[in-house]
Amino acid sequence: MAALSQGRLKDRRPLSIIDIGSNSIRLVVYEGLARSPTLLFNEKMLAGLGRGIVSTGKLDAEAVTRSMEEFRRFRALSEQAGAEKMYVLATAAAREAVNGPDFIHRAEQILGTEIRVLSGREEAYFSAMGVISAFHPADGIAGDLGGGSLELVDVKGEQIGDGITLPLGGLRLQDMAKGSLVQATRIAHAELARAKLLQGGQGRTFYAVGGTWRNLARLHMNTTNYPLEVMHHYQMDPGTLSPFLRQVARGEVEKIKGIEGVSKNRRSLLPYGALVLQEIIAAMKPEKIVVSALGVREGFLYSLLDEDDRRADPLISAAEELALLRARSVLHAHELTEWTRKSFAAFGIDETDEEARYRHAACLLADIGWRAHPEYRGRQSLNIIAHASFIGVDHPGRAFLALANLFRHDGVFNDSYAPELKELATPRYLERARILGAMMRVVYLLSASMPGVMPKLRWEERDGVLALVIPAEFSELYGERPAGRLAQLAKVTGRKLVLAVEGGPSISVK
Repeated sequence: MAALSQGRLKDRRPLSIIDIGSNSIRLVVYEGLARSPTLLFNEKMLAGLGRGIVSTGKLDAEAVTRSMEEFRRFRALSEQAGAEKMYVLATAAAREAVNGPDFIHRAEQILGTEIRVLSGREEAYFSAMGVISAFHPADGIAGDLGGGSLELVDVKGEQIGDGITLPLGGLRLQDMAKGSLVQATRIAHAELARAKLLQGGQGRTFYAVGGTWRNLARLHMNTTNYPLEVMHHYQMDPGTLSPFLRQVARGEVEKIKGIEGVSKNRRSLLPYGALVLQEIIAAMKPEKIVVSALGVREGFLYSLLDEDDRRADPLISAAEELALLRARSVLHAHELTEWTRKSFAAFGIDETDEEARYRHAACLLADIGWRAHPEYRGRQSLNIIAHASFIGVDHPGRAFLALANLFRHDGVFNDSYAPELKELATPRYLERARILGAMMRVVYLLSASMPGVMPKLRWEERDGVLALVIPAEFSELYGERPAGRLAQLAKVTGRKLVLAVEGGPSISVK
């Protein structure tokens, strides 16, 4: 096997999952089993296996033929990508069709491995696990809308509560309603009346999982000119969302801005996804709707982790991996995390648990742009962080991470770049991003981006002035440049600061 690129983590063993759904079949090759999984390769086909299953009871014959051809390709791609293990999961259409067992047998012969046909309960369980793995923490109702079924499950922290599987997948609902959106609305209303668990979701979050709802959310982003094109943790207000859903549920999708970004095969199912979501909102009355990019596949992977790995913070895990791959020193990043924690305390800056997590992640990511040209390090870091496949972070938090690292490189008073992210971040996050960026700018000039110095720096109160004290053994690091950076920190915090050497000179800054 050829040597791995330095851009790959050396301790990971690739694995793949083939997900056989009612509408799509997807191959995903992951870098390895991890708390925050990274994709090596990803391909799907819109087979439409479940099309017509309501009237015929069988998988679509043409879709079966196309799927078998694709399975050969998927197996070859999995092997080519170096996957050491391949898991194959099948959901609603395969388990319910009369010719499902024959389809599964033929597919197993081609793929060379056993296919796990998930029951409705198992599908709901793994979908819930996917949501639990993706949010920190999850609290609400997870809804996974596929081509054949809708799984609804109550999730809170690591706990999975009541769940139900309903025949409201896009293809199935289209078939049941014979293409009538009015009839589809009646069916959805009647079926969701059976989902009593929705009543327990009032005032909580509805987590929308599945390709149809992700495409709906993408269209909503376009109509609202949303500044960050990241699907995971995209949040929508149920009240302001209603006019948009009504327009889609009427079948008027071709008139919506950005519809060209949705494949034509997907467009026909968007009205069904919209009307189901309308009925869920009416029955549940959620506080907000949040899109999850993770579902059954990722929930299945999460179930394979041991308990310690499951407890790991997904955002911190991903940030640490990126630091390992791109920073000059991971140890320096860890020292920066601890030094900024002590610095926030010295300045009297309080932090919630969530804010402390985000500061931790920002410190781990602070040096990932060092190989770029100095004039572009800030912008490159911002773009990498803003659009990274992070989980366990909301969009304002993501903006905080990106802006802190923009300020760290480009200066804390540079407001000419990324105004849309500054708008997305809350005023509190924006202020703290400036403070954190200013602290980073000071300490990087004292540490040369290498470990060993920061643990020995300390803050001292001296008659109303806060002194950053350099130990005598590092006295030669004292100078005008770090004092100038300390002056910037003084300006953003409103504190009187001084740079001092232990037992030696000091420079007051303004």
